[in-house]
Amino acid sequence: MTPLTYTIAPDIFTQHPGYCRGVVVARGFTNGPSAPAVTALLREAEATLRQRITGNVAEVPEIAAWREAYRRFGAKPSEHRSAIEALARRVLKPDNLPAINTLVDIGNLISIKYLLPAGVHPTDALRHGVALRLAQPGDSFAPPDGSPAETPPVGEVVLADGASVLTRRWTWRQAANTQTLPDTQGVFFNIDGLPPTHRDDVQAATAEVAALVQAHCGGEVLAVLLDARNRSFALRDD
Repeated sequence: MTPLTYTIAPDIFTQHPGYCRGVVVARGFTNGPSAPAVTALLREAEATLRQRITGNVAEVPEIAAWREAYRRFGAKPSEHRSAIEALARRVLKPDNLPAINTLVDIGNLISIKYLLPAGVHPTDALRHGVALRLAQPGDSFAPPDGSPAETPPVGEVVLADGASVLTRRWTWRQAANTQTLPDTQGVFFNIDGLPPTHRDDVQAATAEVAALVQAHCGGEVLAVLLDARNRSFALRDD
């Protein structure tokens, strides 16, 4: 498998009891244009979401949990929406999500099917190991629009590779050069669950990501569930 160390800091679980994160690591796959079968599943999930949410998106329990989590580290959820809230609002406009490529589409499909954040990152350029942790002095985030580098405030939840922040505000926005492209050689998916999302749902979503990647992209795939008792894993080249 792709060499990778991955850790969640204990502070995350202290501040957000019951949180867990599924991680799916893949390499040796073929990531081409959107697979028709995945696109069909995505459209089905969008239709189901429109039936499921008929009131205020912000009051849906699974989304409200992320809004509260953002408030705890100082972010305004009305200005910086979690990935799942942003996706849900887009689907409910109603807009169909664009078909980007198979791996990205799998992340979007699982996110709206299970109503939880699910994102994908390339492993190709990682240098130090991935950590979900609180931001600290010296961290730097390169915005995807090419604007000047940002320094996240200390205490914000970030996903980082050393001092390089890959995602700000937990699930809000990925950095420049973290797009999953057709020539990407390796990836990892993050699948996030805050109560009331149950651990079993996160585990099911993680298993489904792994199965969809295997079925539509091939390659080697490994799925791990991280929680307060199992905060890290390491993969090495075999």
